[in-house]
Amino acid sequence: MAKVIELQGGLHQQKAHDFYREALSILAESKIEFLVGGGFALRLYTDIMRDTKDLDIFCRSGDCPRILKVFKEHGYETELTDARWLAKAKSGEHFMDIIFNNPGNHCAVDDTWFEKSVKSELLDIKVRVIPAETLIWSKLYVQNRERYDGADINHIMLRYGTKIDWKWLWTHMETHWQLLLAQFMSFQFVYPSERDLIPKWLFDELLIRAQEQYDMPLPVEKICRGPLIDQTQYATDITDWEYKVVTIRSV
Repeated sequence: MAKVIELQGGLHQQKAHDFYREALSILAESKIEFLVGGGFALRLYTDIMRDTKDLDIFCRSGDCPRILKVFKEHGYETELTDARWLAKAKSGEHFMDIIFNNPGNHCAVDDTWFEKSVKSELLDIKVRVIPAETLIWSKLYVQNRERYDGADINHIMLRYGTKIDWKWLWTHMETHWQLLLAQFMSFQFVYPSERDLIPKWLFDELLIRAQEQYDMPLPVEKICRGPLIDQTQYATDITDWEYKVVTIRSV
């Protein structure tokens, strides 16, 4: 049975909920495949209630133009906010993010997102929610000065860790394994009594990699991968300190 995502009430939120319901109805009627993410996905996997300011919808990159066309036909204002990963559909003060990748171009929405998605119900509309694994995957790259999603990831692992497909997550994070190890260390610091939620085989593999990297020669070029997790705070490294940024798309 699909789990219903319950939302907080209140008169000030009613207009937002009406917008969400209408937007989801339009998407459902369009027959274009989409997934719900953001605060609603976090609610599903952690039971944490958050007053969300927008609606996050995920789709394949090829479906984004079709979704924008559908909303424009319904009188919404639409924009391709960032051709790398983000578009928007707006109605008055409310808006919906249409996400198909991330700024670093290594969290592209593909068929596996839909295959692993979870059935749910939001505002009386049947929806599918992005998998917990992809929620963690995308949030690992959100480490801005203004926003850091590490606590969200810790809560997902705490509340949903026994159901996470850790092999899938490892396959997609292997290129940037240091981010995963850092998150695991954070989790163990925050929840020392729950460290067994992290598979030992994966933690051991990460520790081995951390040790073996010291046997490798240093890169010839000065590399800064900071922009993969924060697109503003590491700008000086690239513009003034002559570091090169490498954007490698994961598997």
